[in-house]
Amino acid sequence: MTDTLKYNTVSVGDALPNMDININESFVVAGAVASRDFTPVHHSKGAANKSGLANVFPNILTDNGLVGRYVTDWAGPDSTLKRVNIKLGAPVLPGEVLKFTGEVAAKDDDSGIVDIKVVAKGGWGMHLDGIARVQLPK
Repeated sequence: MTDTLKYNTVSVGDALPNMDININESFVVAGAVASRDFTPVHHSKGAANKSGLANVFPNILTDNGLVGRYVTDWAGPDSTLKRVNIKLGAPVLPGEVLKFTGEVAAKDDDSGIVDIKVVAKGGWGMHLDGIARVQLPK
């Protein structure tokens, strides 16, 4: 188990370790079902084909969960994820690798909250980017 980072041990500009997620159909469908998203393009290849894509693709709730995992895996078990604010770009499809990178973008000394700039890229380029806010113990 990873120790939780302390607020005073991180600095603006610190890079988070990269995280790669192999995307496959089961992962996409499981994320959609777990978040009760039954939109056909997230679990039916035929529906995705009709929308112009070669296969199913993750929903935004799955993406939010991956961002939360990425940041809290770095921050540790005693951190508290406060907010995830992302925008979506190109879809990521089964057979691709979703590559996460992150950097400490800001710190608030009063609250112990750290903003992390998160970017994830797939085969078609930028899949998502935004800010995840996490509180670290002081």
